Amino acid sequence: MKTWFRAQAELNSTGIVQPFEKEYFRRDGSRVPVLVGAALFKEGGDRLAFVLDLTERKRTEDRLRRSEAWLSQSESLSRSGTRVYNATTNLYIYWSDESYRIWGFDPQQGLPSRDAMLRRIHPDDRDRVNEKVQEAVRQKTDLAIEFRILLPDGTVKYLEVTSRHLFSSEGAFLEAVTCTVDVTQRKRAEQALRASEAKFRAAIDGIAGLVAIMAPSGELESVNSPLTEYFGRTVEELKNWGTSDAVHPEDLPRVLESYETSLAAGTPFHHELRLRRFAGRITRWYCLLTDVEDRTQALSRLQQMQSDFAHMNRVSMMGELAASLSHEIAQPIASARNNARAAQNFLKMQPPDLDEVREALSCVVGDADRAGEIIDRIREQIKKAPPRKECFDLNVAINEVIVLARSVTLRNGVSVQTRLAEGLVSVLGDRVQLQQVLMNLILNAAEAMGSMEEGARELLISTEEGQAGAVAAVRDSGPGIDPEHLDRVFDAFYTTKPRGTGMGLSICRSIIRAHGGKLWAEANEPRGAVFQFTLPGAERELTTPSQASPPT
Repeated sequence: MKTWFRAQAELNSTGIVQPFEKEYFRRDGSRVPVLVGAALFKEGGDRLAFVLDLTERKRTEDRLRRSEAWLSQSESLSRSGTRVYNATTNLYIYWSDESYRIWGFDPQQGLPSRDAMLRRIHPDDRDRVNEKVQEAVRQKTDLAIEFRILLPDGTVKYLEVTSRHLFSSEGAFLEAVTCTVDVTQRKRAEQALRASEAKFRAAIDGIAGLVAIMAPSGELESVNSPLTEYFGRTVEELKNWGTSDAVHPEDLPRVLESYETSLAAGTPFHHELRLRRFAGRITRWYCLLTDVEDRTQALSRLQQMQSDFAHMNRVSMMGELAASLSHEIAQPIASARNNARAAQNFLKMQPPDLDEVREALSCVVGDADRAGEIIDRIREQIKKAPPRKECFDLNVAINEVIVLARSVTLRNGVSVQTRLAEGLVSVLGDRVQLQQVLMNLILNAAEAMGSMEEGARELLISTEEGQAGAVAAVRDSGPGIDPEHLDRVFDAFYTTKPRGTGMGLSICRSIIRAHGGKLWAEANEPRGAVFQFTLPGAERELTTPSQASPPT
């Protein structure tokens, strides 16, 4: 800083002191920036000195510096830069720090030339940019344009440029103040999104079906091309499908109710409905050809295996019931033998008692018929025959199974009771298969209770009529089933028996499902387990197909 002694020496030697800045102290100790200067009119003559208070100028300069710093930070955060072009000199007079960064110029090299900047515009965009700039100047309007720049290292950037053109009162082009925003990241994200949307659109448009995409609120957002061609309407027109004639009027109330319920609960829904196709010529057919030979053969093999397992299960049960079967057959044979001997005795009488003979022989015939019926039932249970459906009385079928299982229940000390509903609706199905289900449930219950060392061993078999048809239940007072395993007992190969195969209950559930029913297990009160299954009534099964809605 220049001192008073140096200023005095300068004044004496040159007659003038160039203005210089200095600080004065006020009486309160604060500092005051001032500008000091002096001049000598003639040697040894008068002197003129001045002191100017620079406080306001310094404050203004400080505010300007801070504004420039804030502007620089703002431009850095927004990835936008500013530059000013002077049309008279054809030179740039200002570039912000962010402008240097965006365009890849070195601030140490000074202000870039206009030609250097134009050379960095991507070759494919350069002509378009020049034309737009010249047109804006001719029209005396501002410019807004997007283009790419190519940096020396091969980097491509996307820029969004806005220019304000200033003109003189005579219309001469004076200056251009330009703001440049680096939108490369946004462009990359938009390109990725467009590519993803294109793949998605190609995927759903290639589906040989009608696809609609809806928001969580249920509003229609997008559809595939086959759907718009099917209805001959735009997405906007299809958004009001609930009030338009797109859905058949007879199906619309049911569909809307299901739709609203699913939206409220957030659960999927599935239904059939009729749609109205627009009246017009066919533009194209969409065909989907799928080779299902392997799947068909695999399904056929699976069905055959299930049938074989079911047959093996029946044969295995008949083996377990051998003692009971021999007992059941032996009874009518022994009775027939006794009645035949009685007839012989009546014939030996003098005179022979023919009335008694006829009665005894009639009993022999009845006993033989009863033995034949038992053998027929055994043959039906064991033989391997294709499933057949017939209407039959479920209560009668249950009583036949109870007779066949009598030896097992007696051997395990099980008391069997029945509570069969009178006038129970007939069921439609394969009598032998459904009796197999009952036999499995009865044998399982008897064996479970047979393992108990104490407590009553009671088996209750009941039927009742439900909303869907007939309901049958097998309740036991055995050890019961762990609540965590109530549903697992129906899994294939899951068993709690030491020598069990784990197929019995799995086959039972498959049979019941094939008949349109449901089989499940619950805990019995106060102890034990209860297995229940439902079967549609024969009348409902016969009428349902004709009442079903036509497919879409």
